[in-house]
Amino acid sequence: MPGATILHADLDAFYASVEQLLDPRLRGRPIAVGGSARGGVVLAASYEAKAYGVAGGMPGWRAARLCPSLHFVPGRFREYQPLADRVMDVLGDVTPAVERISIDEAFLDVAGSTHLFGSPAQIAALLRRRVREEIGLPLSVGVARTKHLAKIASQVAKPDGVVVVEPERERAFLDPLPVGLMWGVGPVAEARLAERGITTIGELARTPTDAVEQVLGRAVGARMSALAHNDDPRRVSGAGRARSVGAQSALGRQPVTRELVREVLSQLADRVAGRLRAKDRAARTVTVRVRFPGMRSVTRSLTLPGPVATTLTLTEVAEQLVWQAVREQPVAEPEITLLAVSVSGLVQQSALQLELPLLTADPRRPGSAPGAARWAVDRSVDAVRARFGSGAVGYLPTAMPRVRTVPDEFRELAEHDL
Repeated sequence: MPGATILHADLDAFYASVEQLLDPRLRGRPIAVGGSARGGVVLAASYEAKAYGVAGGMPGWRAARLCPSLHFVPGRFREYQPLADRVMDVLGDVTPAVERISIDEAFLDVAGSTHLFGSPAQIAALLRRRVREEIGLPLSVGVARTKHLAKIASQVAKPDGVVVVEPERERAFLDPLPVGLMWGVGPVAEARLAERGITTIGELARTPTDAVEQVLGRAVGARMSALAHNDDPRRVSGAGRARSVGAQSALGRQPVTRELVREVLSQLADRVAGRLRAKDRAARTVTVRVRFPGMRSVTRSLTLPGPVATTLTLTEVAEQLVWQAVREQPVAEPEITLLAVSVSGLVQQSALQLELPLLTADPRRPGSAPGAARWAVDRSVDAVRARFGSGAVGYLPTAMPRVRTVPDEFRELAEHDL
């Protein structure tokens, strides 16, 4: 059996910790990034605020009631990415096998680094010390044989600690932990399992897989059952170009309307297409995911005749796929809880090759007249935004949304770069 050489490094309460780093007056105080006592949404909370029950995604007024001394800060979004990148540079100093999965967390495989830096536990301690001393941020690290277990270990290590799970004590470590710590088990799945008397990872591991599938669905149930047994063959992939890029928006629980779908998909397509164009990329395949109440998701995809990176075309294709998924539902007026758009089949597109006008004009062909016109408009939009900010110009549903609870800058930080 291989040893515990996979690390999961996770910056603690990252956005709030950055605010406390940049403003020493906030250190040791309960703070919330985003929102206010009158409304809005809390994007992140410091550990001092979490002690009162304040959490990200909570309405600001509720957070203020839970913690009367809570200090709200607007968030210095331009500072977050550079600081997080510096942390990733520190991780890269001990191994090239670093798989960044978000702005503030990454997996590392240190099997080839122990002869230089010591045991995986010593490497974890080294990383924590360097991040604290050189950058000023707290880092928690989990060390284990699998990615799944390393991520759980880092959660147990919070705040600002290290937890090492050696292979011989994996079951003793996992069994008493709540299922909510598992990667992919959200509040709804946790509640469903609790209804069946399954509250710990050990209880989940002892439950037959087919019984878990009846509760969570076949695909999710099989995956959760495997992870409960620490059966996770995924390896740390290391650096490499993204093979897909996407964005999603949680909606609570809302009835499906054309206005809602168009507004949300316009915003998602704008973020995805903008990131494609920023890297001179385009995509051949568009995929949407529609989540309905009960954590039931439907995915639909379409491969286009040519690679596209235009906002309006991506929006139209995503709409087509979403309505296809909605019409297939057995109820007349379904509700949705999440919409997601992703693209794959990425190719380089630093310039556009125009086509001869031999075929019927179709914006889904980037070289056609309407396709080229959309590409030119979007490039102009990109230039304006680069000079005057992301809110300076945009398509109507994106520039003037009916409801905007989370700043675009925060959404962009949470999404993978290309």
